[in-house]
Amino acid sequence: MADSDSYLKWAAHLLDDLPSSCTAELTVIRTPITPSPAQIHAAVAGAVADPPVLSARALRRAAERLRPDVVLVACTGPVVDVLVSEVLAGLVPRPVFISGLPGISIPATEKAWVFRSGCDLLVLHSEREVAEFSAIGRELGGGGAVGLTRLPFLHSGEDVPVTGPRNRVVFATQAKVPRRREERERILLALAELAGRRPDLDVVVKLRALDTERQTHNERHHYQRLWQSLADGGQVRPGAVRFAAGPMHEHLAHAAGFVTVSSTAALEAIAQSVPLLVLSDFGVGAEMINLVFEGSGLLGTLDDLSESRFRTPEKTWCQANYFHRRGESDWVSHMVTLVARLRAGRLAPARSLLDGPRYAAARRRARLRVEVPPNVLRVGYRAKRQMRRYLGALGRAR
Repeated sequence: MADSDSYLKWAAHLLDDLPSSCTAELTVIRTPITPSPAQIHAAVAGAVADPPVLSARALRRAAERLRPDVVLVACTGPVVDVLVSEVLAGLVPRPVFISGLPGISIPATEKAWVFRSGCDLLVLHSEREVAEFSAIGRELGGGGAVGLTRLPFLHSGEDVPVTGPRNRVVFATQAKVPRRREERERILLALAELAGRRPDLDVVVKLRALDTERQTHNERHHYQRLWQSLADGGQVRPGAVRFAAGPMHEHLAHAAGFVTVSSTAALEAIAQSVPLLVLSDFGVGAEMINLVFEGSGLLGTLDDLSESRFRTPEKTWCQANYFHRRGESDWVSHMVTLVARLRAGRLAPARSLLDGPRYAAARRRARLRVEVPPNVLRVGYRAKRQMRRYLGALGRAR
């Protein structure tokens, strides 16, 4: 089950890696960040049929009917915690609960571990992520095993046929960074400058969501609105840059270059041998979600972008970060072992670090996000304060 576009994309392709002997059902849990039908279709991208959107109660009934061996909880942290600890608690027989993070998770955070500490297996995507989260687990306790896989949507160039020229420069947006309006405008101006210098290139801003759609993180300064404002002010030529949605791998199949501030799509570009840039103009660190690219050889500037100077990654960086050999992935073997132990009565539930009275009230409020329709969700001041404590203070939990 997934609760947003990014988690749905991750879940759909992760399930594609299961052995042929496994059967799977994919659903979307209804919350305030439920993706639109178009987002759902783009996220699964033909890997499976478009999944249904279920309420929390319908999800519980489905789990009781299907009696799954494993439940993959591909959701944002608070929703993972509420689903495992309350909505799906007490299922008979008890399933193995698996969770994970859908993209780049460096640096590893205590908060991500704590929210998912009620799960039996946490799936990660690089040797570096496994090492950092395992260290957090040893320090905090709780949680279950840690498993490794390749990011399942890293298509190689051979997997994606090219049916036209490679004449596209793709800018992948990120909802959270950069935060400031003027920083985003600088990116758009650099893209417009590139389009003016290289009329042979199709410059595309690849959107995660249209201005009217929801996504995992709210986007205060949407690039489409900013571009329209710049065009109205005469700062850019209206048609110089094109805005598009749809599966990233289809855009990359036509790409001569790729650019982002921070996006998992940078890894997709590497997989498809597309030269790229990770912009460092606004800083490099955890706050910019680009710390992982230090030492990659991919960091560059807006000047590099306007001059179409793209890069290729260092091989040693790739091995440690998301491009380990496929034979090193072990999450499926962990899953099989956990199911066998559970059937033999030798698997105790993972210990959630959020159990106990300290977080009970905030958990009840968080449950509203998966029980009350988004258009009628109203949270009072006291509940908001509890939610802030629940969502913000967990990084310090022990």
